[in-house]
Amino acid sequence: MCNSNVKSAGVAQIDGRPVLQPGGNRVAAPEGAKPLKKSLQKSLSMPAAYDNAAAVLPVVTFAALEAFELAGPAGSIAAAQREHVTQAQAQRKMRIAHYGRTASFSRVEGKVGATATATATAPATPAAAPEEKRCSFITAYSDPVYVAYHDEEWGVPVHEDELLFEMLTLSGVQVGADWASILRRRHIYREAFSGFDVDAVAKYTEKQMASVSAGYGLDLGTIRGAVNNACRMLEVRRDFGSFGKYVWGFVNQKALSPGYKYSRKIPVKTSKSESISKDMVRRGFRFVGPTVLHSFMQAVGLTNDHLVSCPRHRVCSSSSSTSSV
Repeated sequence: MCNSNVKSAGVAQIDGRPVLQPGGNRVAAPEGAKPLKKSLQKSLSMPAAYDNAAAVLPVVTFAALEAFELAGPAGSIAAAQREHVTQAQAQRKMRIAHYGRTASFSRVEGKVGATATATATAPATPAAAPEEKRCSFITAYSDPVYVAYHDEEWGVPVHEDELLFEMLTLSGVQVGADWASILRRRHIYREAFSGFDVDAVAKYTEKQMASVSAGYGLDLGTIRGAVNNACRMLEVRRDFGSFGKYVWGFVNQKALSPGYKYSRKIPVKTSKSESISKDMVRRGFRFVGPTVLHSFMQAVGLTNDHLVSCPRHRVCSSSSSTSSV
């Protein structure tokens, strides 16, 4: 039933329009027409209202439709699409230019800029001097007795034999305890050892030592060690004139000043405390290990172990210079 002429032609005219026939699979493009663009495909997928309007309009050729798209009148669908594309491209460029920025970042950036501007325009004011602080091991929770000891005694050069004897005894007792507890009982030790009078303590008998131990609640071994050290100090006096001259001779009569910036850098013993300890052990002293001797050196100012940021460091340094002259 199919006509061979129609089959060979491939396209027939129906109501003045080209219609594809079963015998062909392609339609020759109308003369002067251009390839269909993607923008035309988008326009063909517009809302149904446009499709309905197109159905009412008379049939137009592909060339006429393309020309309508490219040069549509103001307010037409093509013009709206062009405006939409232009806005989308502008927004895309802005997103690329501001990639990674957020609204919060912009606000912060604005505040920083405003602060920098205000700082630049504000009159210059002299910088305040940094506030000096005590050694970092002194905190707001430190015992007031220990704070007072730090502010008034620790690191101050001492040359009197009685006070040197007292600090040597307390340094030995302090092992295994803390300075605050020892300082709170300081008056008890002074009464027990006759105000740390070297000559008086050196004469304590065994009966007196037992009585002191029972009366003041002190360890008998501690009392015997103090009495023994008093006797050794009398021997040092005969050799050096005083115990003070003996111990200060190890540092050439001038306090050491390591200049520590951090408390964690302060050692528990040094080569100097080890050498003094060896000599005192050789002379028969008791409770004079390197750690005890280093604590003793700090207490009597043989070494100024205040941190350089502590105001007491400068005071103790000046005191050492004065006493060595």
